[in-house]
Amino acid sequence: MLPITSDIIELIDKALSEDLANQDPTTGMLVPPSQLGEAVILAKGEGILAGVDVALAVFTRLDPSLETEIYVEDGTPLSTGNHIAAVRGHLDGILRAERTALNFIQRMSGIATETWRYVRAVQGLPVQIIDTRKTVPGHRYLDKYAVRMGGGRNHRMNLADGILVKDNHIAALKLQELSLGDTVRLALERAPHTLKVEVEVESIEEAREALDAGADILLLDNMGLDEMRQAATLAKGQALTEASGGINLETVRAVAETGVDLISVGALTHSVAALDISLDLQV
Repeated sequence: MLPITSDIIELIDKALSEDLANQDPTTGMLVPPSQLGEAVILAKGEGILAGVDVALAVFTRLDPSLETEIYVEDGTPLSTGNHIAAVRGHLDGILRAERTALNFIQRMSGIATETWRYVRAVQGLPVQIIDTRKTVPGHRYLDKYAVRMGGGRNHRMNLADGILVKDNHIAALKLQELSLGDTVRLALERAPHTLKVEVEVESIEEAREALDAGADILLLDNMGLDEMRQAATLAKGQALTEASGGINLETVRAVAETGVDLISVGALTHSVAALDISLDLQV
């Protein structure tokens, strides 16, 4: 169950406001406020559910008198026709909130489903599928929650969540005449004991330099399979390795077989296809 925090409520309010849910002339002209009924949220395709609590919170945020019931919990596999949840009460409130609620649950379930596909593709290998910060602005908490529901793990939630020395940081330090190794050592010297230092490398030479400087994690950026395998062997017992860059469902297992510890996939959240979920009134 996903706790509906004040940040999520704020996001729901913005979404309802964006849709002008209280100014719907179609519902206002055709559906009397006194009319009661029930609607069911149901799956129209196969996938992994995420976001049912958020979707139901949309309905009760617009009309607190609505009653809701969950039939299927987040993280559960869905088949076409599965009833996910029900909403009961004033039909005008249900209809005004319908699209906003579905937008949340469809996107989140799409993320969970895509993550599950990647996790399934590397099943049996000692590797974790992780996300990135390539999320829709304002939706990061929900996007990353959905990744977990699909069996993936989260990378940094935000910039404050870890130290990741990327190519542009390295370039900036080069302007100060500091090498990659110098940059890693500086980061380690200044880092609090609670934060690991991860560094992006693009070659075996850079991987070796970063390891010699004491990096905790190597981000192997756009490396070929042979280079990944060499870097993973080199770092074994000394640092974790994370493969990143252009990895897709067709290539992810081959990447996992190189021996890396982590595989980060931006596509889990930045270009997800919504899962087909609908709301049907019971008549």
